[in-house]
Amino acid sequence: MKSHESKMPRMEDILNLPLQDPPCVEFSAANLKWVKVEGGRQGGDDIALIPFARVEEFVKGESSNAECPASFRIESRRKRSEGSISKPRVDGYLEYTLYWCSYGPEDYRDSESGNGDGSNVKPATGKGSRPGRRHMMRGCLCHFTVKRLYTRPLLALIIYNQRKHVDKTGAPCHGILDRDAVGTRAMYAPRISEDLRQKVMSMLYVGISLDNIIQHHIEVVQGHGGPHNRDDFLTRNDVRNMERVIRNSSHELHVDDECSVKMWVQRHHKHVFFFQDYSASEPFILVIQTDWQLQQMLHYGNNGLMSFHSTFGSKKLKYPLSTLLVFDSSHNAIPVAWIITSSFVGQFVHKWIGLLAERIHTKDPRWRLSAFLVDDPSFDISTIRENFQCRILLCVWHVRRAWIKNLLKKCYNVEVQQEMFKHLSWILYSSRSGPNSVDTIEEFMQVFVDQCAFMDYFKSQWLPHIELWVTGIRSLPVTTPEPLAAIETYHLRLKSKLFHEQNVNFWPRVDWLIHTLTTEFHSLYWLDQYSMETGYFENLRDDSFSTNAWSQALHIPDVNVMLDEQNLQLAKIISQADRTLAYTIWNPGSEFSLCDCPWSRLGNVCEHVIKLAMVCKSRQVARPLLAAQVYRQALLSLLQNPPDDPLVLEHAIVHATRLQQDIKGLEELSNSGLLQPLPLEVNPHMALNLQLFPRLP
Repeated sequence: MKSHESKMPRMEDILNLPLQDPPCVEFSAANLKWVKVEGGRQGGDDIALIPFARVEEFVKGESSNAECPASFRIESRRKRSEGSISKPRVDGYLEYTLYWCSYGPEDYRDSESGNGDGSNVKPATGKGSRPGRRHMMRGCLCHFTVKRLYTRPLLALIIYNQRKHVDKTGAPCHGILDRDAVGTRAMYAPRISEDLRQKVMSMLYVGISLDNIIQHHIEVVQGHGGPHNRDDFLTRNDVRNMERVIRNSSHELHVDDECSVKMWVQRHHKHVFFFQDYSASEPFILVIQTDWQLQQMLHYGNNGLMSFHSTFGSKKLKYPLSTLLVFDSSHNAIPVAWIITSSFVGQFVHKWIGLLAERIHTKDPRWRLSAFLVDDPSFDISTIRENFQCRILLCVWHVRRAWIKNLLKKCYNVEVQQEMFKHLSWILYSSRSGPNSVDTIEEFMQVFVDQCAFMDYFKSQWLPHIELWVTGIRSLPVTTPEPLAAIETYHLRLKSKLFHEQNVNFWPRVDWLIHTLTTEFHSLYWLDQYSMETGYFENLRDDSFSTNAWSQALHIPDVNVMLDEQNLQLAKIISQADRTLAYTIWNPGSEFSLCDCPWSRLGNVCEHVIKLAMVCKSRQVARPLLAAQVYRQALLSLLQNPPDDPLVLEHAIVHATRLQQDIKGLEELSNSGLLQPLPLEVNPHMALNLQLFPRLP
């Protein structure tokens, strides 16, 4: 390391140090250039500046030292609030954390062996003995301090007080350099890693027995050639300790729910991404993201989709739950963050969405989203677009689901259901009345005036908000049906887990919701990903992970699809389970397709609707999606009325050739009566989408 060191005159010059942000996921002292500071309280110590968001990665990297594997514990921690100091020092802190190697500072080696008079047993820190940890106390003096700088809260000053894992004599006291440690556990880290702890805890939560966990662990260790680190020495006692933790844990940390939530936040700061307590002027906001969820977001979100699933449980839970989802290689929606708030999540999204984007880009500066899906047109779209620099798509899955379920419940004539659903699609996309949806709504209510039950529902639940949705669809492109099935599957899984009758007494408590999400529900998704990656425990996977409609649609052969290009009003798909059975799909290729299969008759998006949408898209038959028609008409408007903005104009010119082909196809559909006229005006938000993101959905 000495070759990397340079001299600095005083601690006052620390802000002139270069900010170091190694590109690796985890990094250690070996990846940093250290400066030895002179003078002051830290005279002679090594210092370096890193982003505060990457402190955890540094601690993990230091714990993975090949010569001296360790586990750094927090020996002490202090915090200050902003504004508490009028004239802060240059190295003044908002947060101060002292990390110490878990093999020290006390030394019990002589007392354990029975040698010596025990004079060196007294703890070096004066804190007394540490019950249950004597066997690992070997006098290690390696420790460092992390200061979140008061004047630069985004920076962390690392002060390495002792970088070598040595005792007070200067000799190695654990690891492969310590001859007395060879052949003992002192060669390895003193504790199992957080990754293994998460793995075992998840297995326990989903019901895997202790014996099966140990047997699985032995197979894994044998698979990579025997033990290499502390994790490979997992014992039955380790697992029993974690079983005991689960058995003794409770969501109710305090009889008062608000106090209980605050206590959970204090105890699980690693899981808390953002927290704002309720006040007279501010709503309650809690954003939860575990380390595993962050890794899934980094992996599947890069060049992929991310979606909001918002306001779940607004009628039953104390505060509604929203979720950020990404989609894995099997087309399952994976929760990568949970948001619990006392207000509408979109109204205060600006408080944390920027911090989330910054967190992701700090981990991987090259990380980029392909598109962000929102399921409510009143979201703060500009804030999301500004922070993620991607296309924003509108997702109408819960509108479609609510309308279908209520049609099936309140209307008993299948043909009437089909006609009503088609008219509802015209309302949502204003595809019959030009820019004004009022005429379409009035026509719908007059034609189906005899359907009193559904009309009462529509007037009370949707009429006050329908114009907002119509405007949203004119402003933003709408996602295709495929992701809708994955989001819907997540919704149903969440509903079955939280809204079981046995939990009815817990719904008013936020602490119960937090506990359930971060333990049992989180473990279901961990197990699914682990099983998919390794092949283990496939028999324990939740069936819904492998049976979502999007994934199933990909396994339906094209030959099973019977589509008459001369009659695009309906199509049929042969059942894979029973070749003598064929399901009928009305309005094929549209977001508002209806299928007569049992799953679709419950109001869900089925694999037959998705498969048919894929076939229609690949064969370029049937009508384009209504959302695509709206979007293309907006593009045509731009071509017919060239904007002054050169970027928008350039975009329109680049796509002129493709649009000419689209126009020809639309004209043919219009001549055959299959395409309704669409409004030609374009919303400013739509223009911004076109300007920034040239690819059509």
